[in-house]
Amino acid sequence: MTLSVRVLEPHEAGVLSSVADGVFDGPIRADSLTDFFTDSRHHIAVALGGDVVVGMATGFHYAQPDKLPELFINEVGVADACQGQGLGKRLVQALLAHAREPGCVAAWVLTEEDMTEEDNAAARRLYASAGGREVPGVVMSLFELE
Repeated sequence: MTLSVRVLEPHEAGVLSSVADGVFDGPIRADSLTDFFTDSRHHIAVALGGDVVVGMATGFHYAQPDKLPELFINEVGVADACQGQGLGKRLVQALLAHAREPGCVAAWVLTEEDMTEEDNAAARRLYASAGGREVPGVVMSLFELE
């Protein structure tokens, strides 16, 4: 199967009506989808096998008063059947290329440091293959607001 990778425009939300299992953590919610595409700082690269989304990478760019914009890569998901083929790398690269349009000068992503979990090891290999450099000693703090 030939897979195409591209960044969706806001008017293309309907592309996400057919998504393979395992790409997202849960089903697409209409209200969240509307919120996502209403905010021009949100970006999503998708991998399409025909009309079915088999992979995605999401991110958002943000501004600060003293810095140029940066992209935070929020999530990367690839259907189980399509893993191990470099698709995650292609998705991240598409998102990075797109981030240059709003003037982003850097991009970053967080993943856990513990190498005992295979999912995390795979994520770390993905980000390294796409050109990411790990920063030692980074710790993420999570604030649950619900």
